[in-house]
Amino acid sequence: MNRELNEQELQDLYAWIDKISLSRPKRHITRDFSDAVMAAEVVKYFLPKLVDLHNYIPANSTQQKLSNWNLLNRRVFSKLNFHVPEDTVKRIVLNTAGVIEPVLSALREKIDVKLKQTTENRLDLEHYDTTNQEEPYTEIRQTEAICVARTAGETIKDEKSKIKNGKLQHTAQIYPDMGPPLRLALQGKEQDITALQETVEILQMKVQRLEHLVHLKDKRIEDLVRHLEIYKAKGNTR
Repeated sequence: MNRELNEQELQDLYAWIDKISLSRPKRHITRDFSDAVMAAEVVKYFLPKLVDLHNYIPANSTQQKLSNWNLLNRRVFSKLNFHVPEDTVKRIVLNTAGVIEPVLSALREKIDVKLKQTTENRLDLEHYDTTNQEEPYTEIRQTEAICVARTAGETIKDEKSKIKNGKLQHTAQIYPDMGPPLRLALQGKEQDITALQETVEILQMKVQRLEHLVHLKDKRIEDLVRHLEIYKAKGNTR
């Protein structure tokens, strides 16, 4: 990730970026990607289910930029087996020339790997389905419904305590004999639940900040009303 790209690699990367539909015009790649929003949009373009764009706030402040990159590292890049080191993030946020290009090039490779895995998993599922046609359809659906309901219930009930204790179990550990299609389905449900819980936490933090601002504004209004009453009282005594 820290290696410099040669001229041909840079041109190829720029051409790849230009093909992606982004929310802002591409003017200067160093500044364009400094707040992580467009990096999130790049992943969203290829892997829509991995990214919730509303979590990434366009920013000019260093603090918000760092927050966006940390969230992207934790919630999105981790699912791609990818991570941008802290010192690299700081250099990106400070608009250091030549830093973002190797990061985007490495991200491109991880996206390609994920897309390939997704295609292979889809083919495996199709093969699994065609080689197990003798199993009655209703039985498959009943088994799937029971497993999903039981796992979802256990996950919702115990996930917070397991995460705090560092003991979160994966589907493969809970049901080692489960077939690939059901295991993939349940793993997807677990990831969705985790993502939703993180989204709720973010929204709760935003609500708390808004409540604090409302409280400050209420106090300001009270002060202004009090000063106005004092001013009127002085006017009446003259």
